[in-house]
Amino acid sequence: MGLLDGIRDCLMSWGVGMAAEWMSHVLAFAILIGIAFLADLICRHVLLGAVAKLVKRTKATWDDVVFDRKVMVHLSRLVVPVIVYTGIPLIFADAGTTTVDIIQRVCFVFIVVSLSTFAHSFLKAVYSVYSDKESYRNRPLKSILQTVQVLLWFVGGVVILSELVSKEPFSLLAGLGASAAVLMLVFKDTIMGFVSGVQLSANDMLKVGDWIKMPKYNADGIVIEMTLNTVKVKNWDNTVTTIPPYALVCDSFQNWNAMRESGGRRIKRSVNIDMNSVKFCTPEMWARFRKIALLKDYMEGHDRRLHEDHREPEKDETAEAGFCRPTNLKVFRAYLTAYLRSLPYYNPDLHGMVRYLQPTEKGLPVELYFFSTVKEWVRYEGIQADVLDHVLAVIPEFGLRVFQSPSGTDVQKAVL
Repeated sequence: MGLLDGIRDCLMSWGVGMAAEWMSHVLAFAILIGIAFLADLICRHVLLGAVAKLVKRTKATWDDVVFDRKVMVHLSRLVVPVIVYTGIPLIFADAGTTTVDIIQRVCFVFIVVSLSTFAHSFLKAVYSVYSDKESYRNRPLKSILQTVQVLLWFVGGVVILSELVSKEPFSLLAGLGASAAVLMLVFKDTIMGFVSGVQLSANDMLKVGDWIKMPKYNADGIVIEMTLNTVKVKNWDNTVTTIPPYALVCDSFQNWNAMRESGGRRIKRSVNIDMNSVKFCTPEMWARFRKIALLKDYMEGHDRRLHEDHREPEKDETAEAGFCRPTNLKVFRAYLTAYLRSLPYYNPDLHGMVRYLQPTEKGLPVELYFFSTVKEWVRYEGIQADVLDHVLAVIPEFGLRVFQSPSGTDVQKAVL
């Protein structure tokens, strides 16, 4: 108390009288505030600068984020309230406990807020470090971060409230237990979002970067962000759809990520053939088919089976002539099979075939079913179009016709 006594004696010597006591406290408090802000200035410009230089010299990258200036500035904000909190009892020791209690409570509130702000920014820095790692990208880190942040501020609020009302934090929490139903209602979305995020991660159902489709919410695109309360999907038309996480657990959605990680993307297209154009191959047709390079293996295999059975395809009129004289549709199916296998983007490790579907009044559907190694959307659609273009163009070469419902132009030609 030497400083305070010296200020009081100086004021008394000036003849201030009864105001000397009050003025001495004000000046001592001002000096304490000045010391606190000077310490804060030294901390920010000297200590933080030294830490920043030390961090830059290390080879690790995580400390550059964790000890970022923005994070450490929040920590330095503790200097002023801590110095004032510890120094105020020395200044107002003889002024009664009420003044000291009020100032200390205000300082305590600032200390808790500063600690909470520092912890908040520190957690964000830690999140930014781990979110860039491949092994953690399929974890609901943002949901966990937001949950911890909510709990952090909730605990901080309880501590501040307990200090202001002069009660223990645990007794205050016990009193809040009676309001648990209200708290559950207030934090319903937060609780459900956290639980849903854990379920989505634990079951490997969804992560940032997945391509999902959820017609109920008009979502069809890439997941760009997963938070505690929302999952953001950037659709192919560049719009953004937000979906509550619990909806992804309760409702059904389609995740295309397994396809993207697999060896290929499925192509499944069919063409309806006019069944009236299906017929046995004539010698002229057979000779023309021999000139097609993609049918070389099929022709050689057919001739080899005929030689083994000692049969002549042109002269055999038995019930087994169907085997000896293939139909133009069978040869066309063999051609399409060879054509698909010759494509550079055809994946032979996955199912690939050309098959007939159930005949209908609109003809016989011939379906091409195979997997393309190209999975990128634009190129994939181009491949589908190229394959279908080729199929439609080559059908007449086999004496077949595509079934197509008659249009007005067809009727006019028939009349004429």
